[in-house]
Amino acid sequence: MRTDRLVLRAWRTDDAEAALGIYGHADVARWLSPAMDRVPDLPAMRLLLQQWIAEDARFAEPGGRWAVERAADHEVIGGAVLLPLPPGNEDWEIGWQLHPDEWGQDYAGECTFALASWAFAHGLDEVFTVVRPDNTRTAAAVRRNGMHWVGETRKYFDLDLQVFRLRAADLDRTAHEGHRPPNYT
Repeated sequence: MRTDRLVLRAWRTDDAEAALGIYGHADVARWLSPAMDRVPDLPAMRLLLQQWIAEDARFAEPGGRWAVERAADHEVIGGAVLLPLPPGNEDWEIGWQLHPDEWGQDYAGECTFALASWAFAHGLDEVFTVVRPDNTRTAAAVRRNGMHWVGETRKYFDLDLQVFRLRAADLDRTAHEGHRPPNYT
């Protein structure tokens, strides 16, 4: 998947150092759901990437995990997911994890649009993002990008989470102005 500034591509084990900078960062790990400890070192990150790569090989489209690479310099700056949510694997989650140095650049918005477009092109009717209640930065980002607050639940991952939903019509760039994502240009 490509956006104006990003490439979402399959993870490779040689991404481990860049991935550790993301998933080993306390400011990223504290918000992950399902809850995940900060990745402690390079061997652990390589092992986790190997697990993700193996899982991706078993996923049917549209599901997957991708490295988020800045197109201008090919630097891995984050990760993105489109995964079925437990229990039941009926709801699909889109999510992203960006290195804190990249926050505030609206890369989250580009990831949201790319992942949602991919999901809808592959037959999903809606996607969700789950956000920990104190994660105001992500809650604001998903709202800016056209996602609608659904409510709070412990259904997913046995954590208190806010749930946001996006439907295909929410991405319609030709829709009446009141129905466009807020960052529409």
